[in-house]
Amino acid sequence: MTIAGEPVPRSEFEYSYNKNNTEGVIDKKTIEEYVDLFVNYKLKVAAALAEKMDTMTSYKKEYVGYRDQQVRPTLINEADVEAEARKIYNDTKNRVGPDGLITPAHILLRLPQQAGNDEQIRVKNRADSIYNAIMAGADFAQLAMKVSEDPGSKGNGGSIGQISRGQTLKEFEDAAFALRDGQVSRPVLSPAGYHIIKMLGHAPMPSYDSLRTDIHRFIDARGIREAIINGKLEQMVKATGLPQEKIMDQRADSLANLDADMKYLFKEYHDGLLLYEISNREVWEKASKDEAGLVEYFKKNKKKYVWDAPRFKGIAYHTRDIDDVQAVKKVLKGKPFNEWNEVLRSTFNADSVLRIRVEKGIFKMGDNPLVDKDVFRLDAKPNPVKNYPHDATFGTVLKAPKEMDDVRAQVVADYQDALEQGWLAVLRERFHVEVDKKVLETVNKH
Repeated sequence: MTIAGEPVPRSEFEYSYNKNNTEGVIDKKTIEEYVDLFVNYKLKVAAALAEKMDTMTSYKKEYVGYRDQQVRPTLINEADVEAEARKIYNDTKNRVGPDGLITPAHILLRLPQQAGNDEQIRVKNRADSIYNAIMAGADFAQLAMKVSEDPGSKGNGGSIGQISRGQTLKEFEDAAFALRDGQVSRPVLSPAGYHIIKMLGHAPMPSYDSLRTDIHRFIDARGIREAIINGKLEQMVKATGLPQEKIMDQRADSLANLDADMKYLFKEYHDGLLLYEISNREVWEKASKDEAGLVEYFKKNKKKYVWDAPRFKGIAYHTRDIDDVQAVKKVLKGKPFNEWNEVLRSTFNADSVLRIRVEKGIFKMGDNPLVDKDVFRLDAKPNPVKNYPHDATFGTVLKAPKEMDDVRAQVVADYQDALEQGWLAVLRERFHVEVDKKVLETVNKH
């Protein structure tokens, strides 16, 4: 087809049709039905292009953001990720050093650094007493769970897990690495307090192959792939002298030339963002802000807005004081419905202590238990509201909508549809559309 002078190849139509009519789509369209939807879509894009919306800085930035989400991952391959994984492993191995890994457990007695002499003596004597009990045969893990003041390890019998040098307090570390398996240290003073340490075991740094899967998971979880991509981009900028934006443009063009699906995905981003901008301006925002137009549309089409059952237009409310039940009704009487929220707020809830709780709206049966009980006389049990023991309702039962606000959401949606249909009629007059029926018959059959 040709729309507004722009040729549309069969492949682009097929990409769009097949993507929007996959298994699981409820409202599937025939190819003939989809033609009208596709043409309308393209007409709106043509209107946006005529308004030069594709030149707006905000549009360009958003489009490039979406496009680059597809382009960036292609700048690296699995070899790049593998190299980063080995680097992480080697860096960790160097940090662990020749001493390897240890698994210590400890019993901590906290001692503030500003503790007085009496406090220091008291904690030291208690630490010595616990150490002596362990040497006499007391179970280390049970004592740790009972007396240790380290909440992170006491539940594990004092074990802090596997560590290497440089991961904890130096005083603790020096004492722990000096222990043999199963050995218990005398109380060791650190800035945190006194530690009684038991060595649960030593282990060498595991091999790369045994950790490879975990390291790759770590790379994905921490977003390290993005750092690898950034590094690759920096290398490309240095090697070519081109700005990063130009490199990304060239990469996108190359991908589009090699992969038709990628080409049309980029076009989908391009056209979809334009469609959003122009539709928002011509239909969605326009309808939502045109109060006069909405009211007029409602008046002309009032007969089609009906309810299958009466509605209650009002409030269900709860008060602290019994006197406020009548006070609410008195202050709202004669006030427009759309002003009720502000009237109630300024009268009853302007201070820090809220006097009332309110649910306001247009309720049908089943929407609110209090409305069901008080208004519709149903056998309903309202949920009590803590500290607000007095319940009441105020409002009017309507058999049908009386004003536009009674069905605003539906009117806005219908008004938007009307604006869109009028806009499309104008676009059909403005832009020439030509569909090659013979080619259309070969869609998905060639």
